[in-house]
Amino acid sequence: MPLPIKIRDQYFDWEDTPYLMGILNVTPDSFSDGGEAETIDKALAKADKLLQAGAKILDIGGESTRPFAEPVPEEIELKKVLPVVKALREAFPKAILSIDTYKSKVAEETLKAGADIINDISGGQFDPKILDVAKDFNCPIVIMHIQGTPQTMQINPQYQDVIKEIKTYFSERLNILSQKGISLDKVILDPGLGFGKNFTHNLSILKGLKEFQEFDRPILLGPSRKSFIGEILKKPVSERDAGTAGVAIFAYLQGVHFLRVHNVAMVQDTLKTFKYLFKELEG
Repeated sequence: MPLPIKIRDQYFDWEDTPYLMGILNVTPDSFSDGGEAETIDKALAKADKLLQAGAKILDIGGESTRPFAEPVPEEIELKKVLPVVKALREAFPKAILSIDTYKSKVAEETLKAGADIINDISGGQFDPKILDVAKDFNCPIVIMHIQGTPQTMQINPQYQDVIKEIKTYFSERLNILSQKGISLDKVILDPGLGFGKNFTHNLSILKGLKEFQEFDRPILLGPSRKSFIGEILKKPVSERDAGTAGVAIFAYLQGVHFLRVHNVAMVQDTLKTFKYLFKELEG
């Protein structure tokens, strides 16, 4: 079991997992919620809704990383996210804010403005300077696995053994972070559902989630509205929240520590009900 993490004034001791990370995209082209929070007023309203529903972390992103999405220039991403981070910090002083970026400058400026966590889909590969930023701010950092880039990752991804290869990646990245002087008790691992994985790969990751516990680091999972849920349900993105809640129950049983989701209220209520029944009727 990983050691507890204290972020801002909140203490994550893994006794009530999974903690929910609410998705707050401030970009018009995200794969399922584009435009919902692209102004400061919309972002504040959505953030309040997510926090009221039980989100422990708000994950702010200014660049869509859906399959085949085009990169956003640094200055445009900063223009999108920086005012929102500042406004969120002022409106919700105790909220934990995560910046979803792989760009070191975006991470640095938003951390200065009040963000608490770096959530990097590339694990520091796309812009290695982001690791220096994490060290300088002594902040938690999410290291996600990705095969390729958002522009290429879903073009026939291949693995000999997806769990083994992700574990090798985590081991290599943790060594690099350690050499950088980053305290590993600040690292959260994300196997990257849907990022360079096909349907079978995603199911293999879910089946093998407990294997990532060998790193003794918290595990974050981002299943929300992903295509593998669509394949199971045969439903479009807009109708995958119930499926996401189903994955959340499975992730809870596998010991996942954080879940990054769009519909926090549904997932929170689903988990609360399941955990109550499991404890009272099965425990």
